[in-house]
Amino acid sequence: MKTLIHNDWQTVLAPVFAGPEYAQLHQFLKQEYATRTIYPEMHHIFQAFEWTPFAQTKVVILGQDPYHGPNQAVGASFAVSPEVPLPPSLQNIYKELQDDLGYAPVRHGYLKSWATQGVLLLNTVLTVRDGQANSHQHHGWETLTDAAIAALSDRGEVVFILWGSAAKAKAALIDRSQNAILTSVHPSPLSAYRGFFGSRPFSQTNALLAQMGEGPIDWQLQATPQV
Repeated sequence: MKTLIHNDWQTVLAPVFAGPEYAQLHQFLKQEYATRTIYPEMHHIFQAFEWTPFAQTKVVILGQDPYHGPNQAVGASFAVSPEVPLPPSLQNIYKELQDDLGYAPVRHGYLKSWATQGVLLLNTVLTVRDGQANSHQHHGWETLTDAAIAALSDRGEVVFILWGSAAKAKAALIDRSQNAILTSVHPSPLSAYRGFFGSRPFSQTNALLAQMGEGPIDWQLQATPQV
């Protein structure tokens, strides 16, 4: 089997990669990338898994699907390329981070420093057409990302951060007896004032990690991104 992820996620997800749904998804993606503008760039589809190996994952921030504007998506939920203006949802995440822990917002949205500490920045769907949110839903990605969530749940001692209804729907895959779940509305400007602001997810996550015997995440981003 071709290696798609260059760490232990390859083994964890191997049954999915070998299955018929992924074969259909692979054919669909070949056609999409050949005939349309698709994000992220093909070699960054599995970036979230590359940045955060299975055994090192302590936190999952679950998004829906990649940003669908030019040069935005990097293959990790809520993150954007360093040179791209901050999307509104990420601006609100930074506002809550400042209110929660006092860290002033940075000008970039490249969240790799979170990922390398064990924060899996996972979308439920890993590709999207230019300008068409949710355009690759129900083509097979959910089978793979559900398997990833379930595998982490079975391993245990993970904090799952579920923002918005699409993410909250995945709570059914998570064993609450050996993991923790934090939920709120989505940080989008359409909903952030209905419960995202003031939810303090960053300090809560570190408190839960401490209860699990894990070290905290340093949520403070550097002014110059770690690329």
